[in-house]
Amino acid sequence: MIRKLALMLLLAGLFFAGCHIAPKGCQWQSLFDGKTLDGWKASENEGTFTVRDGMIVVHGPRSHLFYVGPVNDANFTNFEFTADVMTQPGANSGIYFHTAYQESGWPDKGYECQVNTTHTDPKKTGGLYGVRDVMDNAPSKDGEWFDYYIRVEGKHIIIRIDGQTTVAWTEEEPPSAGRRISSGPFALQGHDPKSIVYYKNIKVRPLPDHAW
Repeated sequence: MIRKLALMLLLAGLFFAGCHIAPKGCQWQSLFDGKTLDGWKASENEGTFTVRDGMIVVHGPRSHLFYVGPVNDANFTNFEFTADVMTQPGANSGIYFHTAYQESGWPDKGYECQVNTTHTDPKKTGGLYGVRDVMDNAPSKDGEWFDYYIRVEGKHIIIRIDGQTTVAWTEEEPPSAGRRISSGPFALQGHDPKSIVYYKNIKVRPLPDHAW
């Protein structure tokens, strides 16, 4: 009985130590207040991103919206991320992680998680763009909300769409110069003027180093 109690106390101590290592890492935190773009910074073409009815509306020329807010000082290494996403027909977008703010162009740093249901690009929703792609048939539908889940811990990346795992990948050595596990903010992509995509309920849960 004493041995069992000691084991339970040890496990509890490890759990709370993990929470201490990653401040607020044991709870989900919102990155979007549903009303403004406070905590976010657009690159070129700021007007591509607006807020309407609790959603970030992405519609306009190429631009990227970087998270620069207070959660984890906008610097994420190990984490769980989730957002509700909806595409309109022919739309293309993406969610970047471990990236860095830049004023123009496609982000040079970080990985892109693809958002594309019926755009002509054959790389579809749920893929790790150019690394582990979901080809031709998207697990999402235009005009319907779907849950986009990303988990990164160590060298491991998992992507799920509505609970369906589309990517379970471990980064190989050596990684490419730009596309590599590191740390950094998230960014939402405005791909082109014809694409319309909506994001809401954007949340993150920072994870401690020994999460797995």
